[in-house]
Amino acid sequence: MTMHQFIISSFSTYLNALEKKSSMLCVKICYFVRYWITEFWVMFKMDSKLSKTMEEFQELVKANGVELHCHLIDTTQINSRDWSRKLTQRVKANTSKKRKVSLLFDHLEPEELSDHLTYLEFKSFRRISFSDYQNYIMNSCVKENPTMERSIALCNGISQWVQLMVLSRPTPQLRAEVFIKFIHVAQKLHQLQNFNTLMAVIGGLCHSSISRLKETSSYVPHDVIKVFNEMTELLSSYKNYDSYRRAYNECTSFKIPILGVHLKDLISLYEAMPDYLEDQKVNIYKLYSLYNHINELIQLQEMPLPLEANMDLVHLLTLSLDLYYTEDEIYELSYAREPRSHRAAPLTPSKPPVVADWASGVSPKPDPKTISKHVQRMVDSVFKNYDHDQDGYISQEEFEKIAASFPFSFCVMAKDWEGLISRDEITAYFMRASSIYSKLGLGFAHNFQETTYLRNELT
Repeated sequence: MTMHQFIISSFSTYLNALEKKSSMLCVKICYFVRYWITEFWVMFKMDSKLSKTMEEFQELVKANGVELHCHLIDTTQINSRDWSRKLTQRVKANTSKKRKVSLLFDHLEPEELSDHLTYLEFKSFRRISFSDYQNYIMNSCVKENPTMERSIALCNGISQWVQLMVLSRPTPQLRAEVFIKFIHVAQKLHQLQNFNTLMAVIGGLCHSSISRLKETSSYVPHDVIKVFNEMTELLSSYKNYDSYRRAYNECTSFKIPILGVHLKDLISLYEAMPDYLEDQKVNIYKLYSLYNHINELIQLQEMPLPLEANMDLVHLLTLSLDLYYTEDEIYELSYAREPRSHRAAPLTPSKPPVVADWASGVSPKPDPKTISKHVQRMVDSVFKNYDHDQDGYISQEEFEKIAASFPFSFCVMAKDWEGLISRDEITAYFMRASSIYSKLGLGFAHNFQETTYLRNELT
């Protein structure tokens, strides 16, 4: 029922039976469909193509006027069934800490960052359905596969955010401090067995725009460099990601895989084995192998999330990771921080050595409504945590610290507003962030594009 689409269309067998006037086979097919509808009704909810095919099948059966067949394939019960792909692990109030959550990057502990990045990653991973995997295998791309595209955009967004947070600091020592912090975040992600976000963070740190910063690296302690090298080796593509595969297979309970690696496995398996055997029988072993690979990923989505998330920080990260820069723009920022020398890397951007190339260059089209929703949630969180007297204003000093979580992103707030900023002014500040100069005044027009990867409601 799940794998037939790799070989044949859903109801072509019924058409063949009609042509051959085999009423017994037609009845058997309808009984099989009834079992499918009754036991696996959620498949029809999740797969729009299957639902459409089912409607066409019903019209076909009605046209042939067989009342028994029509009764067997009745789908009215499907619409009355409740279902959801939403995150079942509800976010609890963070009562373990008396203080309100800090929205300042410098104040966030690595554990806080890793937990909330994992929350966003798992939410995105959990939305990928069985049919999404099937579509990717058959098309070898994410075209017309928005759920998977958003997952890739999240991975790319994290990687770029890491690079920009390092580059946002004006001195080598401050950049080194951000670098060290993200290494500690990577260690926490490894402990959480969140390999996909770990790949994004380490990929951002080993990107050539960062690795070329010799002055910055001179402030990074040797023990931190050692951890960085160990993480890079863990995620290396050497011997078909052998180190990662061994670590992944040793993990139990909750874990988030490097999705690109496993998608490549599915593509390889699909292309390596024929659909039919020599005697024209369906290659069941191929379908069974593909099913097991996909089902393993689906089963991971049902694992309980081993952490709690504070939605104020989720809103901060959601908006932070929506930023999008081109490789050339990031590289120009890197050279503005540490100009070229005869020993420096060439100007042409190079891909991170550990990041799977399946995810490169994917960025969904801007969604103004979603961006507006994220901005409003972010502003609500800012005033919840920083408007202590609830007068509808926060200080400019506090806001500028918060804005540091959005490196090179937004234009500078005016200085002549008596030091206080209103809710409307902050909302407008975020919303007008398009085609602006760098916040740090690096002197080049930056073709800013807002993109987003979360189009469904955060729960």
